[in-house]
Amino acid sequence: MKSIKIALLDMNDNRVNQGFKNIKEIAETFCSGCDVPVSVESFDVRFKNEMPEVEDYDIFISSGGPGDPHPVGEVWEKRFADFLDKIYSLNENSVAKKHVFLICHSFQMAAIHWKLGDVTLRKSYSFGIMPVHKTEEGENDFIFKNLPEPFFAVDSRAYQFIHPDFDRFEKLNMQVLAIEKLRPYVDLERAVMAVKFSEEIYGTQFHPEANPEGMLENLKDEKNKLAMIESFGMEKYLETVTRIHDDDKIRLTQAHILPKFLQRAKDQILEMQAV
Repeated sequence: MKSIKIALLDMNDNRVNQGFKNIKEIAETFCSGCDVPVSVESFDVRFKNEMPEVEDYDIFISSGGPGDPHPVGEVWEKRFADFLDKIYSLNENSVAKKHVFLICHSFQMAAIHWKLGDVTLRKSYSFGIMPVHKTEEGENDFIFKNLPEPFFAVDSRAYQFIHPDFDRFEKLNMQVLAIEKLRPYVDLERAVMAVKFSEEIYGTQFHPEANPEGMLENLKDEKNKLAMIESFGMEKYLETVTRIHDDDKIRLTQAHILPKFLQRAKDQILEMQAV
């Protein structure tokens, strides 16, 4: 019987997080709309050192999380690095593919692991609904091509992926799909916001799972509120709060990116199961 198994990797280190709740809701909505059995299981990667067996699942979504993404020798870090390598190798050498989506902290760890550029501490914490610009490759990618240019997404990060090594990208057949907004008044590198690590492995610096309700909940945190005011100014902050429910901003991004990723993964998995 055809079926799909999804593993959700919680990278929040036992901290309550709206984003992981949203990821679970998106996965459960996807399950309810499928015409085959779909199961979803969560793994507490950092706090409980839980890691799914690659062979046992078809789709993996790994969340954002707090702290420095550079490894310091924790057991879970080695297990996560091995997880990335195992899936990458399996997909290169097997007809049946595993599909992975990496968000924020997970995305930064993958960029570090595959030596794709510099992941550095930002001058200040970034939080808000930010414009994200597609590259030419992003314009043509199935996940991003039907989004507007720019599209809007929730940004929440202390670190950033900059100075992509394009020789390394070419060698590994990876692509930068999106970069952060242009800031002509700031002489700083524009951060990488989305990467296609392979045909089956995608990652974003921003939070495609975010919804307006979660965004408003996060703004109750004074650090997030102050970071947003620093990024936008008070006038823009107030305007953003009043427009947070706009259908053409984070609602559109949430309805588009992860659901499209899941739908294509499902189609490819079922196609292989039918062979």
